Amino acid sequence: MENRQYTLSLQGTFYTLEQLRKLSLEPDSGADVRPGALPDLPQIAFAGRSNVGKSSLINALAGRKGLAKVSSTPGKTSSINFYMAQSNAPGFNDFYLVDLPGYGYAKRSKAERIKWDALINAYLQNSKRLAALCVLLDCRLEPQDSDLNLIAFARSINLKLLPLLTKADKCGSDAQAGRKLQWTKLLAGQSPLLTSALPEKPRSPKEEYGQGKRRTNLDQVWEAMHGLAAQG
Repeated sequence: MENRQYTLSLQGTFYTLEQLRKLSLEPDSGADVRPGALPDLPQIAFAGRSNVGKSSLINALAGRKGLAKVSSTPGKTSSINFYMAQSNAPGFNDFYLVDLPGYGYAKRSKAERIKWDALINAYLQNSKRLAALCVLLDCRLEPQDSDLNLIAFARSINLKLLPLLTKADKCGSDAQAGRKLQWTKLLAGQSPLLTSALPEKPRSPKEEYGQGKRRTNLDQVWEAMHGLAAQG
């Protein structure tokens, strides 16, 4: 993986069901995108509960701050954002990383939550180039009903899953292993990838400038996404 560079660039933002409908019919009309900005490419969607660290992970994957807006207020993302994923890695084919609104945040209004749920469902069911869904799961928390419901829905429409355990830097190695095993059982043997947008805390002084300073499994996430996009 040495010298391989991965980039994400925002290509389009969609707020309503009507804009999503126009995207499938007329990509350059009715939506906040440049004409011709959304070519026909495979799509990998990112979905997770509000405050799961989705925006932070996207920024870490992009290797830049501020691409996806990070807020101390959960539920900030209220749109579907299309990012072009590119790399100089040999054999890499471009695809879209599609950032979906966070779900499950009770302090947002009921109308907002209904709107976002409708956007997510419409996208997941109607996008013809959707290759897989990355479902982001908080490593710190017991499995949540909202996550299990999303996974069940994705399976009901035969959508491939890439489970990612976020915020691994906030859990010790035993907690990481336990949560990973717990989700592997719930996912019928599919093991989630541990991820972190921040460096893991070093377990010893020797690791201060070694493994403890590296973000967790970002290259593996890129490889998994690209592999699924290539199948889409």
